[in-house]
Amino acid sequence: MATPKAQAAYEEFFKTLGGKPVHHTLANHWARLVEMLYAAERTLELSKDPEIINPNVRTLPTEKPKEGIGIVEAPRGTLFHHYQSDERGVVTKANLIVATQNNAARMAMSVDKAARGLIKNGKADDGILNMVEMAFRAYDPCHGCATHALPGQVPILVRIYGKDGTVVQEIRRD
Repeated sequence: MATPKAQAAYEEFFKTLGGKPVHHTLANHWARLVEMLYAAERTLELSKDPEIINPNVRTLPTEKPKEGIGIVEAPRGTLFHHYQSDERGVVTKANLIVATQNNAARMAMSVDKAARGLIKNGKADDGILNMVEMAFRAYDPCHGCATHALPGQVPILVRIYGKDGTVVQEIRRD
């Protein structure tokens, strides 16, 4: 890490979790905190830079853009944006690939593992809902925003199937 406090936190993270690579799903939250510490330290550094008030901080376009691509790192992961516009500058095509899509397979595997670990003899209690949510929030802390399930409570349905394929139990939070 490029700042001293973030570097110390980074070293503590790996020392505590047994070195690189870290395979603990919930360690994603701790890693995000290290990144936030770096961002806070770096923001403070930048705020003290006299160039921060330079009036030439951006270049205004001289013609209407036809296409734009952006890639941004965010708490959920990498976001890809691709836009095309017409001669008036109106967006005619937009393609977004968000971290939820990138993380979908890994989230599904973690949810499956969490659920299977809590189902005993074909039964589970309501606690399974929190553990399933914890599993996917490690990858997508703002899943409610991504799925438009606001105000922050994600509906969850767990179905437990018997060997013959019939539903033996259903636990839900609407």
